[in-house]
Amino acid sequence: MLPLSGALVPEPTADGSMTLFSTDFGEWFHSREGAYAEAITTYVEATDLATLAQAPTLALLDVCYGLGYNTAAALSTITQVNPHCQVHLMALELDPRVPRQAVDANLINGWPTAIQTCLAELATAGQAHRPWLQATLLWGDARQRIQSLEQSGFQADVIFFDPFSPPHCPELWTVEFIQQVARCLKPSGKLVTYSCAAAARTAFQLAGLSIGPVKAAGRRWPGTLAQINSEGLAPLSLQAQEHLLTRAAVPYRDLTLADRAETIRQRRQQEQMTSPLEPTSRWRQRWLPPQKKDPLAKTEPIRSSPLS
Repeated sequence: MLPLSGALVPEPTADGSMTLFSTDFGEWFHSREGAYAEAITTYVEATDLATLAQAPTLALLDVCYGLGYNTAAALSTITQVNPHCQVHLMALELDPRVPRQAVDANLINGWPTAIQTCLAELATAGQAHRPWLQATLLWGDARQRIQSLEQSGFQADVIFFDPFSPPHCPELWTVEFIQQVARCLKPSGKLVTYSCAAAARTAFQLAGLSIGPVKAAGRRWPGTLAQINSEGLAPLSLQAQEHLLTRAAVPYRDLTLADRAETIRQRRQQEQMTSPLEPTSRWRQRWLPPQKKDPLAKTEPIRSSPLS
């Protein structure tokens, strides 16, 4: 992935917490309805982390660490329900400016003080060690970092999968990258993401994972919970099942795990043009009746759309 140099603009969200807007990707890091709420609802609650934390050990993988909110919500929950749980956390992040700005601008002050200290150490040193915690934040292109992590034999009980949306960051939604991530998931593990994009869900399935919907805070559409087995997963709605039979479900591909975003997007577009799948427009006509657009409404970059 190309080096990032765009601005990171602080923005308030509806629950009082702050997020950042990335001019490189043209998106916010979190739902505008609540950055902290998204970390808690979409990631911690969706994976039932409070129950998993009753175990003596727990391994977490945070893909696209960002401001560190998902990790903060997880560590806060674990320490509350089982202070004796031994946590092994691995996190991947491309842009070191993001967690450092979150710390320097006091955006993490809503989390417990002990968790803030861990986030500060991860942002500056890439490590945070406690008697109960071994945490490492790996900088750089997640496509390369995940290969090294997979080769090390790391296996996670829970994976938080939180890249920017597929249209804006296709590099991290390809079948090949998700296959690498899935290899880091324990047989009983859970992977969760805010996205319900058909291309993303197809990639999870091609990586050998079963999928189901989960509540995604502040979004009109559900997120996605993925597991190696389907036990306990809620079924997809008929609307979502039919969406996976349209050209929107053609996945992104990156065989070398090194292609640029535009190359990946163009490859998918060419495959969509020749795909025998139903045009997504027909699915949209059946399930999404046209809505009148308010000409005065403010238009905003949307992080995840089922039509992506």
